[in-house]
Amino acid sequence: IKPLRSNVITVCIGLHPAVCLAIRVNTFLSCSQYHKMYRTVKATSGRQIFQPLHTLRAAEKELLPGYHPFEWQPALKNVSTSCHVGIINGLSGWATSVDDAPADTITRRFRYDVALVSALKDLEEDIMEGLRERGLEDSVCTAGFSVVIKESCDGMGDVSEKHGGGPAIPEKAVRFSFTIMSVSLQAEGEDEAVNIFQESKPNSEMSCKPLCLMFVDESDHETLTAVLGPVVAERNAMKNSRLILSLGGLSRSFRFHFRGTGYDEKMVREMEGLEASGSTYICTLCDSTRAEASHNMTLHSVTRNHDENLERYELWRTNPYSESVEELRDRVKGVSAKPFMEIQPTLDALHCDIGNATEFYKIFQDEIGEIYDNPNPSREQRRSWRAALDKQLRQKMKLKPVMRMNGNYARRLMTREAVEAVCELVRSEERQEALRELMGLYLKMKPVWRSTCPAKECPDQLCQYSFNSQRFAELLSTVFKYRYDGKITNYLHKTLAHVPEIVERDGSIGAWASEGNESGNKLFRRFRKMNARQSKAFELEDVLKHHWLYTSKYLQKFMEAHKNSAKALQATIDPDEIQESQEDADISLDMPDF
Repeated sequence: IKPLRSNVITVCIGLHPAVCLAIRVNTFLSCSQYHKMYRTVKATSGRQIFQPLHTLRAAEKELLPGYHPFEWQPALKNVSTSCHVGIINGLSGWATSVDDAPADTITRRFRYDVALVSALKDLEEDIMEGLRERGLEDSVCTAGFSVVIKESCDGMGDVSEKHGGGPAIPEKAVRFSFTIMSVSLQAEGEDEAVNIFQESKPNSEMSCKPLCLMFVDESDHETLTAVLGPVVAERNAMKNSRLILSLGGLSRSFRFHFRGTGYDEKMVREMEGLEASGSTYICTLCDSTRAEASHNMTLHSVTRNHDENLERYELWRTNPYSESVEELRDRVKGVSAKPFMEIQPTLDALHCDIGNATEFYKIFQDEIGEIYDNPNPSREQRRSWRAALDKQLRQKMKLKPVMRMNGNYARRLMTREAVEAVCELVRSEERQEALRELMGLYLKMKPVWRSTCPAKECPDQLCQYSFNSQRFAELLSTVFKYRYDGKITNYLHKTLAHVPEIVERDGSIGAWASEGNESGNKLFRRFRKMNARQSKAFELEDVLKHHWLYTSKYLQKFMEAHKNSAKALQATIDPDEIQESQEDADISLDMPDF
């Protein structure tokens, strides 16, 4: 604490100008008084929430997009050169006709380049520390920075508020967000780029920054393309330009590499123009049909990409060879809509887990009912098998039945304990052994697509993956042939056929998964309920601001530092103020626990 004038002091936490305030007071100020804005209070639900948005001070607005100046070289095509752009209507950039209904309440977003600048400035301290750690001289490190961005987009389902009379009108929502995965530097005289920053928790909602919120049904292809069209245009413009931004007191040059991997299969098919997931063309990575994939379970390679999908769409649209619908469909391999956003062909680890757990759940039911000897069971029989399975899982694993498979249930179900519980209901010892082997193989394969860096975290399982997947496929096509004769599920096909190739190409599957975005969905609901103005015109704006601040690395560090040092600092300032009221004692300062 350093007096500037007789009645001015600076409380300096040593993190960022936003949290280093000059406060005009007549007496020394305790740190906890400054903390009013960031204090979290317990809601009636017991959850912890931000204070209302209007308590933001000017100093904190530096953390929101639209504060920092920057420049693009060359200037972005069809994008304004203005740097100070905050939250905009997501439909800006689309011409509206005279008879259009006013659609200015359905979407709010940040301009993509402005949001990326804000995210980089938020990482300023980490980037400068990375330069120092690697012994790179700061003054020469002004060009050659590469930033890798993970993009995620997911439908949140029904978010309508359940109050008031009348029919419940479904209100669906979609979130588009991004995560800065890494920042690397091509140093002069070096062949390989040096990693300056690596996101340590790429699947946390704490690092997944919201870009665009919209009240749209993810199945509404037309509205989704209309809202995300400008985002795609800005993204494409940024690919061919470099950002000039002041970082650590020097102007530096950044290039961005976008990888759309945080999508479930439904969204991938929507954005890449493929038929829905029940299609004959089972895979978003290769051209295999369901029948081919079930006969040849492991030997496929990744062939689909955005450019090829665009070419195929043109063939579908123009039909240059005057073919019948079936011939044309076979030629374009199921591409029947225009791809509008480029997506990195990969496998989504979270939905892979969920899809495969759903399949194992069905296998367990079939084995309990001995369907291999009874190929045409009645609906009542199937219900009784399911009831027996649910009862056993509840008793042995404390697993409550779920309407729809979710990530937590999937993780608990795919364990040796669960298969042992199921085996108690299976009479044949031979079938029990087959189930145990199937689950054992799956558990050996799973770390390869779940871990952030399989080459370091599970090298043995990575080496054995192809062997294990061959044996897994062999079991499916022999012991469990009753279920996989001529058919296989989409994610099971990807798990067996594509994992090694993707890991070899990208180094990881788990790091690029969609969990961060999925976890952010619950924050949307909470912020909307607790922190936003109850107005269609403002609620998305408020949620977007709160959510952006929630993902700020500076605020997270500040919270952590403040949690550990608040009492000590307060004691130094004024020992008489240590006595806290019961109200203050109930307040948690740990931001990640919101």
